[in-house]
Amino acid sequence: MSNAITTPAVTPWHATIRTAVLASVAVLIVLLAFLWPSYTSKVKDLPIVVAGPTAATAQLTQALSATGAFEITAGTDRAAAVTAIEKREAYGAIVTGRTGIEVLTASAASPVAAQALTGVSQKLAAQAAEQAKASGQAAPAFTTTDIVPFGEKDPRGSNLAVAGLPLAMGGMLGGVLVSLLVTGHKRRLGAVAAYAVVGGLALAAVLGPWLHVLTGSYLGAAAIIGAALFATAALIVGLHGLIGQPGIAIGAVITLFLGNPLSGMSLPKEFLPWHWGEIGQFFVPGASGTLLRLESYFPNASMTHGWLVLAAWSLVGVAMLWFGPRRDDEGMRHEHPSAAQVTA
Repeated sequence: MSNAITTPAVTPWHATIRTAVLASVAVLIVLLAFLWPSYTSKVKDLPIVVAGPTAATAQLTQALSATGAFEITAGTDRAAAVTAIEKREAYGAIVTGRTGIEVLTASAASPVAAQALTGVSQKLAAQAAEQAKASGQAAPAFTTTDIVPFGEKDPRGSNLAVAGLPLAMGGMLGGVLVSLLVTGHKRRLGAVAAYAVVGGLALAAVLGPWLHVLTGSYLGAAAIIGAALFATAALIVGLHGLIGQPGIAIGAVITLFLGNPLSGMSLPKEFLPWHWGEIGQFFVPGASGTLLRLESYFPNASMTHGWLVLAAWSLVGVAMLWFGPRRDDEGMRHEHPSAAQVTA
C-alpha cells in the first residue's frame, strides 16, 4: 500500500492574477455603492409648508421657490403646518405673522433637512431685516422651533442612522446561516421565522430600553425589526433554494449594495438623484428604516407603505423557498430515505 501524500495542484498565475483583479473590482463596487448616494445628493425638492396670511407669504414663497431647494405647500396657519409635519407630509414649515417669522423643523425626520431649512430661512430673515432697516421699520423677529426632536440619548439621530447597516447585515447573516446549515424547506422556513422573532425582540431591546435610540413602543419596534429580518433572510434562503449558492450573492447585492445605500436613513430620499430615493423605499432597508422612524417619532403618519413592502419581499422569499427546485436538498433524503439506506 502506498503512503504517498498527494499535494493539491498549485493555482496557475493567470488564475491568481484574475482573482486579485476581481477582488479589487468588488471592493471598488462596495466603496461606490456606499459613497455614491451622499456624494451625488443635493438639497432639492424638500417638502415644506409656508403658512400665514396670503399677502405675507406670497413674497416668501417666491423667494423660497427661486432656490430650487423646496417643494412648497401653502398652509392656513401654524396648526395646519404642525399637522403636516407630524404626518410626515412635510419636513418643516415657515410660519409668518404679525410678530415675525417662525421656522418649524423636525430633526427626527432628518437633521440634514432641518439644517437646510434653517439655513435658508436665516438668509431670508437677514434680507428681510435689511429691507426693514432701509425703510426705517423694525426687523421681524426670527425664531426656530423643533416640533419633533430626537430623544435625549440620541439628540442628533446619529445612532439611528448607523443602525440601518447592522439591521441589513443581520437579516443577510441569518439568511446565509440558515441556507448553509439547515436543510429541508419546512425547517428552513421555521428557522427563518424563529430567527426573526428572537432577533426582533433582542435588537429592539438594545435599540429601545437599553440605548434609547428608539423611543416608541418596544413591541412595535420588535415587530418592525423582526419583519425586516424575516423579509431579508427569507429572500436569501429563497434565492438559495431557487438557484443554489449564487442566490446568496444575489441576495447580498440586493440588500447591501442597493437597499442600504438608498434607504434614506442618513439623507432625505428627496436629496438623491433621479428617483432613487423613492425606489429605495421599495427595498427592505428603506421600508424598515422608515417604519422605525415613524413608530418612534411620527405615530400620526401612515405606515401602510412600509408594511406592504416588507410583506411583499417576505412572500417572494417564501414562495421561492417553498417551490424552488432545491427546496428540500438534504432534507428530503433525511425525511424519506431511499431503499438502499433502509436496507443498509
